[in-house]
Amino acid sequence: MAHYTTPSGLVGFGKGANCTLDLCSIEYSVFEYVPSLPANAIFLALFAISGFVHLYQGIRYKQWFYMWAAVLGCLAEVIGYAGRIELHKNPFNFNYFLIQIICLTIAPAFLSAAIYFTLAKIVNALGPELSRFDPKWYYWGFIPCDVVSIALQGAGGGLSSNGAGNTGVDVSLAGLAFQVFTLCVFIMLGADYMVRWKSNGTTVLTARFKLFAIFLSVAIIFILARCAYRIDELSDGYNGKIFHDQISFIILEGVLISIAAFLLNLTHPAYTFDAQGKLIGTRGEKGTTRMGSVV
Repeated sequence: MAHYTTPSGLVGFGKGANCTLDLCSIEYSVFEYVPSLPANAIFLALFAISGFVHLYQGIRYKQWFYMWAAVLGCLAEVIGYAGRIELHKNPFNFNYFLIQIICLTIAPAFLSAAIYFTLAKIVNALGPELSRFDPKWYYWGFIPCDVVSIALQGAGGGLSSNGAGNTGVDVSLAGLAFQVFTLCVFIMLGADYMVRWKSNGTTVLTARFKLFAIFLSVAIIFILARCAYRIDELSDGYNGKIFHDQISFIILEGVLISIAAFLLNLTHPAYTFDAQGKLIGTRGEKGTTRMGSVV
């Protein structure tokens, strides 16, 4: 990585980095830009707010798995953006680079786990007999895949800290690719179930549930789009054009995932399912409702 070394011998990236903005041009940093303080502060605040709301919702409605998955995702985002704020002060600081690259890379996988859990509740409420397999496999099958994805992405960051930059990027890419594959399979299975339900289901959907389904669908599409962006970003390692583009990072990482986090606040299971796991506003038979509009 000779291009991170200045003509005077100062190092801009890696364990031995000793550059500062006073001593080195920004072109010798890994980003080749100074991370935006306003943007990163806004994202840190947004994820902190969403995380606290998820914590309140989980305690209030005793939805523990959903709560912890969402809270851990938001917490990782907060730590990651705190790292980027420190990089605004010194974009050559290798420790804060590792903090942000690891935390921001793995955080959406936790949010995905909350979505996997929610689909299982949807299937149980609308008709588990229409599913191709037991609804519990929506989380027992997909959540371990998330764990593998998180482990690979975290390991990639760890390898970068040990000087194996290219290997670390490759391992992180493997984790991201596996996450995209998992999300695509999940989306296909969810769509397959809804097609089967539309042909054979008896439960009448309320306006409340349709809005819930739209928000949940947008959240997972945004997470998928973000993962695809990160694969493209890292495809050329830390030297790629996209990796050095701060605007695309702000939009395709920060904006998409912060919206997804708040959508998961709005799609909290307690707002759509009662204590018995049934849809609020229906009795499970066509033409009958307790509350909400039949659609």
